[in-house]
Amino acid sequence: MARHQLGPTPDTVTDVFSRERPPVLTVSPGDTIVVRSLDASGYLARQQHPGDRPPAMISSLRGHCLTGPIAVRGARPGTVLSVRFESIRPDPWGWTVAAILDNPLTRRLGVAEGPPWWLLWDLDVDNGTGTNDLGHTVTLAPFLGVVGMPPDEPGEHPTKPPRARGGGNIDCRELVAGTTLYLPVTVPDALVCMGDGHAAQGDGEVAGTAIECSMTTEAVLDLVADPPVPGIHAVAPAGRVTFGFSRDLNVAMGDALDAMITWMQSLYGLSKAAALAVASPTVDLRVTQVANDVWGVHALLRHEVLRTG
Repeated sequence: MARHQLGPTPDTVTDVFSRERPPVLTVSPGDTIVVRSLDASGYLARQQHPGDRPPAMISSLRGHCLTGPIAVRGARPGTVLSVRFESIRPDPWGWTVAAILDNPLTRRLGVAEGPPWWLLWDLDVDNGTGTNDLGHTVTLAPFLGVVGMPPDEPGEHPTKPPRARGGGNIDCRELVAGTTLYLPVTVPDALVCMGDGHAAQGDGEVAGTAIECSMTTEAVLDLVADPPVPGIHAVAPAGRVTFGFSRDLNVAMGDALDAMITWMQSLYGLSKAAALAVASPTVDLRVTQVANDVWGVHALLRHEVLRTG
């Protein structure tokens, strides 16, 4: 299988999803891609002080700065794109900002009127740690916040909301290297875009940003005709993961759980009620993110939690 390199240039980045946008790279199923993406803001240089706004790849950014779209030969609605993350390596610096938006959460916390607070991070990728300008050190667990395809509708679509078909701004901390993510194909050739690198993030992404950073991602793209789960799902190092997305957190929770129960029925030959009973002591429901207007919930069935025989 072929191996392709793709980096961010003015001709290979986008800040919207669109089925009309021509691909910047075309690959075959089973090919490996090595994609470099800038941070969500598309900064071309490191911030020198909190709140610094370095030059950016896109001067009037409308969404995330993403690399792509990448066409996959033979992808069509009705198939599923699998993305197997072989390695995900951040650049040596990143940033976090809080209290920069006026939304229900920041109003609830009393920080909607600012001032915002920035953290600047030094990322020691070889040792797997990041240290901020306040002296705090965290363990890195890098992943891409955005991996997705455009809706099958004309025009340009924002990158901020995650979508139940095609993915996008999923922001799930479980999708680290070693994960295979499965995305229902929305448009011919898939036209997948990647970016929004996070060196580390807690469940929820409560400030609206994680440790935002540029990233180099090696992944294998393939097509699946008959997946065990109809919607977005993943097999990650931590376990099997299903997702729900909605403006209503209860709906997102129900969708994530329903998908996991469907998967457990297939795995273990259970009725739906039996799968729900088994899920109660074994499945974790986690708030994926509360930062993107459309909330995310993921269900996690850890690999070691359920044994048979």
